Amino acid sequence: MGSKERKEKEINIRRNDIIEAAESIFFEKGYESTTMDDVAKKAEFSKRTIYAYFSSKEQIYFEIMIRGYKLLLSLLKSKMEAKDNAIDEIRKIALTFYDFSIDYSDYFWAIMEYENSVYDFQNTIPDQSRDECYALGEEILMYLERSLNKGIAEGTIASSILVNKTALILWSCMLGVFNTSRKKKIYLESYHGLNQEDFISSAIELIIQSLQTKKGGIH
Repeated sequence: MGSKERKEKEINIRRNDIIEAAESIFFEKGYESTTMDDVAKKAEFSKRTIYAYFSSKEQIYFEIMIRGYKLLLSLLKSKMEAKDNAIDEIRKIALTFYDFSIDYSDYFWAIMEYENSVYDFQNTIPDQSRDECYALGEEILMYLERSLNKGIAEGTIASSILVNKTALILWSCMLGVFNTSRKKKIYLESYHGLNQEDFISSAIELIIQSLQTKKGGIH
């Protein structure tokens, strides 16, 4: 290994160490409550060293979301099968999102915090971090778009829908449902007799039914 490769490896290791430290703090305290001083202390580096690798707290947060999106994409890739029809694909995508929210809840809530935030990161994030994160988000949406297009071709999903807009709405609906199922768990059980699984399943089926043609049938 040459000196250039060795230096690049050391840089990547240190960046990863900082992200690991920041991740544990963000997951524990949330984005708003975490400071770069917290990150530096956890990583056991000076704050100056942190800023040598990351321009801001926001950039580190995007790097953490990149990790989450990659995990979600790996789950989607492992679950999808070519033989599935469009309705089954959409149902499987939704259930995979749900599994992700349970099995990787810290990453799910990191993404949720960003999705529900009022702050705008765009002017303080280097293009590479922001663009990679957005590209991964678009890749996830593409799974929904492909299934919607497949359903239109099969005649099981209404051809009148705008595919891109519908995919965005489905993503937003699913995030909202998963958020409610967790934050209002006691309310749903106490006042409506619904556990999380029942609530999620009913919501997914309602969403699917809103897309289906008569040919698509109702499960």
